[in-house]
Amino acid sequence: MRRVAGFAAAFILGVGAAGAAGAAPALWKISDANSEIYLFGTLHALSPAAKWRTPAYDAAYARADTVWFEADMGQLEPTRIMGILQRYGVDPEKPLSQKLAPADVAVLARQADLSRIDHLRPWAAAMMLTMQPVTGRGATLEAGADLSMTRATLSGGKRLRAFESLEDQARMFASLPETSEVQYLTEVIRERAAPRNPLAALWPKPDLESAWLAGDLARLGPGLVGEMKTENPAFYEALLKRRNQAWAGQLADAMAGSGVELVNVGALHLVGEDGLPALMTARGFTVTRVQ
Repeated sequence: MRRVAGFAAAFILGVGAAGAAGAAPALWKISDANSEIYLFGTLHALSPAAKWRTPAYDAAYARADTVWFEADMGQLEPTRIMGILQRYGVDPEKPLSQKLAPADVAVLARQADLSRIDHLRPWAAAMMLTMQPVTGRGATLEAGADLSMTRATLSGGKRLRAFESLEDQARMFASLPETSEVQYLTEVIRERAAPRNPLAALWPKPDLESAWLAGDLARLGPGLVGEMKTENPAFYEALLKRRNQAWAGQLADAMAGSGVELVNVGALHLVGEDGLPALMTARGFTVTRVQ
């Protein structure tokens, strides 16, 4: 599970694809007689210099009347985020230092100011720790694929749809069993203390962004998802399986109409037997990786 700890946050990171079709992030096409939906696996935080848009992606975006996202990233006002965190990310009765093993508390205290985060629920603290090394390398949510395409969609006059609200996502994390939350935070703490980079054996530049840009994550994606499924099944069920099933239902309804739509979601949602390509194939649609 340590290999997935740094990549698991639905708000922050996505990684993975099944199969390679050139050096570019994964893009799939779902089709029937009169409808097409393109599935694009995003990385939510990117360095400003990252060049990820390709002719295939731009063609899909140009043809699409509707553009989907996990959540409406246009709702990132600080006051709104703080209100959601206060409702779902804080435990005023039992601090983190009482939920974690003493050895992990000691490591956490070296990674962050414990007095400032001790009131957080484990999932919220894990999210914060996950973001620190990403932003430390210059990546930002503003440069990420989701937020940059949200801006393009709004300014381009296309219809924007979201599978969830930010509050839905926070509620999902808050609904985890405490044991699963604590396991998630523990893995993040330990990964940060002694990182094991799962990309090192696969990529000349073993960082997440380079791997995502290269596109061939066939060996990595299923490994990360499979490890999560085995070692923290409640987390896997909440983060990926149940959400993907709900999203597949919405996409099937969209396919009942006609036209072209583009879906941008964290790329972990495209991986494995519970990934969106597999779920849409099981519903009888033609699904092809086009990039």
